[in-house]
Amino acid sequence: MRAPLILLVFFQVLATILFPVSVSSLDEAYPSPYQDDEASCFKKTETLQPIRREIYGNGRIIDITHKFTPKTLSGHPDGLVDFLKLSSDMRNGSLYNFSVMKLPLHSGTHVDAPGHMVADYFDAGFDVDTLDLDVLNGPALLVDVPRDSNITAKVMKSLNIPKGVRRVLFRTLNTDRGLMWKEEFDSSYVGFMKDGAQWLVDNTDIKLVGIDYLSVAADDDLVPAHLVFFEGREVILVEGLKLDGVKAGIYNVHCLPLRLVGAEGSPIRCILMK
Repeated sequence: MRAPLILLVFFQVLATILFPVSVSSLDEAYPSPYQDDEASCFKKTETLQPIRREIYGNGRIIDITHKFTPKTLSGHPDGLVDFLKLSSDMRNGSLYNFSVMKLPLHSGTHVDAPGHMVADYFDAGFDVDTLDLDVLNGPALLVDVPRDSNITAKVMKSLNIPKGVRRVLFRTLNTDRGLMWKEEFDSSYVGFMKDGAQWLVDNTDIKLVGIDYLSVAADDDLVPAHLVFFEGREVILVEGLKLDGVKAGIYNVHCLPLRLVGAEGSPIRCILMK
């Protein structure tokens, strides 16, 4: 019995000589997430500061999506108060955090499907899951609209958008006035009039229309202008874009809605890539 004990002591001494690292120092280098003492890496949350970006990849990727917060502008009269809640909270003893979201679909940066204002299309199932991702992703032109008018046929003609351009993001006076940053809906926003929408459909190859407020259509022509776009089910409307400080020009746009079967709208994440 003594021989194995002597060998055990010998190997312990040898290990100390060859690898002079204490168990305590290993604990300091790799703290266990299950420790209850103040040295635990999960106890030092006050030093953790996440970075929120608008631009990624050294300027190559620009996020043109508005953040969702309780103050985000919404087309719903109740807004976004209490839209996000923890149903399981680790601070109350739960093993994990688990959130539940209640979100009006036409809030912040979002996309419309044809069923938004055409009852027959809604009943037939033309929802956001049927939108063409090929249209929502690809080369796009960001243009500045004259600031003294809604987007009429005359304004559309003056923009001289070349044939073959399929995706256009329209920056208007809405961006200058910061309307998407306000908590209350402002009916004086700039949008398409019916004749402007009709001119676009009849005279351009545009299939993706993006704009910088909750509605692509001006308040005075809210339904008629929408119906022009929805009628052929070929033009996709992306609304509530964040175009502050982005230079006009050509980009690659990438917009991805949620696959919400049966929904006439969806939150959407949109980025521009140089």
